[in-house]
Amino acid sequence: MQTNFRQYQAFHAIIDTGTVTGAAEQLGVSQPAISNLLAQLERRTKLRLFERSRGRLLPTPEAVVLFDEIDTIVRGLDHVNQAVVDLQNQKAGQLQVATSHAMAFGFMPGQIARFTADKPNLTIAFQSQYSSKIQEWVMAGLFEIGICELPVRHDGLHKIPFFFEIVCALPEDSPLAEHDVLTPALLSDMPFIVMGADHMVNRRASEAFHSVGAHWRVRCQTDLFRNALNMVKEGLGATFVDPFTLLSDDGGGYVLRRFMPRILLDVVIVTARERPLSTIASQFLDQISESMAAMAVN
Repeated sequence: MQTNFRQYQAFHAIIDTGTVTGAAEQLGVSQPAISNLLAQLERRTKLRLFERSRGRLLPTPEAVVLFDEIDTIVRGLDHVNQAVVDLQNQKAGQLQVATSHAMAFGFMPGQIARFTADKPNLTIAFQSQYSSKIQEWVMAGLFEIGICELPVRHDGLHKIPFFFEIVCALPEDSPLAEHDVLTPALLSDMPFIVMGADHMVNRRASEAFHSVGAHWRVRCQTDLFRNALNMVKEGLGATFVDPFTLLSDDGGGYVLRRFMPRILLDVVIVTARERPLSTIASQFLDQISESMAAMAVN
């Protein structure tokens, strides 16, 4: 015996809504179509599923048993159909993005919240990590989008570069705060909290100091811009800080000044060259590229 699933849907909708009219509205078909599907089901199953009483359909005991058996299946198919609609409308799926630690505190959560505001069924895989690991994850297919610092170490990654100006953070009571722009000469012998020795900001700052004979005094090394900024708040020295860390900070305990010669932080969005992006990832890539471009220098 072969029974069309549409017949089960019609039967389920009649019991669910209580009437043929309600079932027709639920399934988006005519009342005669519902009646025809029910007649086909009764004929094929050789079961009487409803009693007619005063114009209403009352389910038989056999109908109650059958309803219990197919209820989960029919509702599950409804969920599947809704998932398809959500995917078509880009309101479901999974957003997979990995970023550097600096972006993880405020910038990226804000971007994700904005992107998912009208996508209640979208799930999110979000992780912060060091740049080399982010690139490995994207290459391995664990994340569709990665945002990290240069250099890019894999030929299989497509990259979109951005460049961000680094500013100098001083303790709020520093006498150097009277200057609008700081230079290596002004900051000579100032204790600095810096990123690791191999970090591009540390290298570029060191070069700026040494090129004019100023003393680049390193007091502390750390692995996060946020850690360095917190040490500035405690009066331990100055630091160079990126714009993303500043976005999620309360702004208290320090002052910011431009530094010349300008120091840039090179950031790239990476995706796998040989792996097409999902619709969700493509849309998020457009959003995040626009937001980063608005903050970047030309």
